[in-house]
Amino acid sequence: MQVYAELAVIENFCMDFTLLYAAKSAVKNRAGLGRIALSAAFGALFAVVFPLFKTGEIIAVVLKIISGILLCLIAGKFDGFKSLIKFAGAFLILSACLAGVLLGLFNLTGWSYEAGEGFLISSVPIGIPMLFSLLVIIGAKKLASRLKKTHKNDVICRIYAGQLLAEVKGFFDSGNKVYIKGAPVCVVPKEVAIKLSEKVRINESVKIHTVAGSKIMDVFTCDRLEVDFGESVKNYKDIKIGVSPQKINMAVLHCDLLESGNV
Repeated sequence: MQVYAELAVIENFCMDFTLLYAAKSAVKNRAGLGRIALSAAFGALFAVVFPLFKTGEIIAVVLKIISGILLCLIAGKFDGFKSLIKFAGAFLILSACLAGVLLGLFNLTGWSYEAGEGFLISSVPIGIPMLFSLLVIIGAKKLASRLKKTHKNDVICRIYAGQLLAEVKGFFDSGNKVYIKGAPVCVVPKEVAIKLSEKVRINESVKIHTVAGSKIMDVFTCDRLEVDFGESVKNYKDIKIGVSPQKINMAVLHCDLLESGNV
């Protein structure tokens, strides 16, 4: 029984980690892997302990939904209640879809599993290869981001505010993880923002972390951001632009823009 319970903790941790990361990616939450791992650990313990308490089916469903929201609260970083609901909704939907797929898989293949008494063990450890596959995907994604950064260097950024235009060289940086209210933030030198100061209104700010410590960065929304790659040009509307509190010479663009087309 003890061995089964330990295997169940590992299995549920793998499942929760995979689902939480998938939900984070779906809603573009800026949570780190450490927070997701901590939440997955709590979820694994809850999944093993919960069946030991005898509850009605309706109460059990309600408690599982509440526990799912709590796991998302631990795992994610949120600017408000709406972003929490988006994260939790994605997590619960993915969990329900995975549960349906696994039950169908067990029934079709005849794989055995035992449920109840505080554990759920199958003859095929689905969660462990799922987590391994996810880690491979994360590694590949990070490698792809670095390659994108290498090939997309030295782009030209044209920032429009009304009839004013500011032009600056820039690059896509996979290390730029700055978001405000769920929207990615591109960072420009202060001199660039000054050229647009007659037409832009700085009414937002976000805390950023640098080697010199935490700083508050002013943010405004430009009318249009044009990125000239040399061979092609992409246009984006209503992009959040941060004014770097430190001296920089180029615009630091957010890699999320690479995943979208012309807007």
